[in-house]
Amino acid sequence: MRVFLTGATGFIGSAIVPELIRAGHQVLGLTRSEVGAEQLRQAGAEVHRGDLEDLDSLRQGAANADAVIHTAFNHDFSRFAANCENDRQVIQTLGEVLAGSDRPLIVTSGTGVAGHGGNGDIGLETDPPVSSKIIPRGATEEAVAAAGERGVRTMIVRLPQVHDTEKQGLVSYAIQIAREKGVSPYIGEGRNRWPAVPRFAAAELYRLVLEKGEAGKRYNAVAEEGVSMREIAEVVGQGLNVPVISISQEQAAEHFGWLAIFAGLDMPASSAWTQQALGWKPIGPSLIEDLKKMRYVEV
Repeated sequence: MRVFLTGATGFIGSAIVPELIRAGHQVLGLTRSEVGAEQLRQAGAEVHRGDLEDLDSLRQGAANADAVIHTAFNHDFSRFAANCENDRQVIQTLGEVLAGSDRPLIVTSGTGVAGHGGNGDIGLETDPPVSSKIIPRGATEEAVAAAGERGVRTMIVRLPQVHDTEKQGLVSYAIQIAREKGVSPYIGEGRNRWPAVPRFAAAELYRLVLEKGEAGKRYNAVAEEGVSMREIAEVVGQGLNVPVISISQEQAAEHFGWLAIFAGLDMPASSAWTQQALGWKPIGPSLIEDLKKMRYVEV
């Protein structure tokens, strides 16, 4: 298939590009810069110039493809709600092009969007998303549901903390804050857990969803159901050579800032159904193994 890929030069997208090409697919990668264009050419992909704000460029990319994989998202958390609403508009735009064609639209969401509320229940693929009125990121899955009702063949990949030795999802922000403040904390006893997946295992799942996915389904890209925040804080503290401490929920807001809303959540997730449905076996290092191998002086 010829696949239009948003976020093609990003952390996830740049791993999906070679995964698709090795499997015989063509990739039409969205990029707004010449640096990104050259990166895509070097990887063997076609270049489509544009960005998430240029809806006409998105329409053209989708019109020239057999499938769309949407991984791009603006991670400026100072404008988080606005960015989530922009994502809704992007998905609506892509869906308008694909409606009634049986061409798949695969959209990226997060395991934290599942409506179990971060209370320790294992997140499942069947869990509906929390409302965007509660967590703005819910707008993504609301937009996917609306596109499905208009006849778009939609599928969702829910990501946990995607990691290698350079980035680890929300953990990367926790590392930055620990460096700035000189301590690596966990909240309370630090028993709350975050799920995780190696970067290239996640890329493989996107390919399998493209090739085997069922319309209307959600797929959890989870290799580890839950890694405790205490364990994460301890290895980060070792890497940065800063104290590891316990803080209260009240202190978390001051330390973590916007990240505090996630830092205390216990949000494990399972991919048992995803693995069975698609034959996906996530392979790669654990989150802690990658954190231990990081060059903290460069991060």
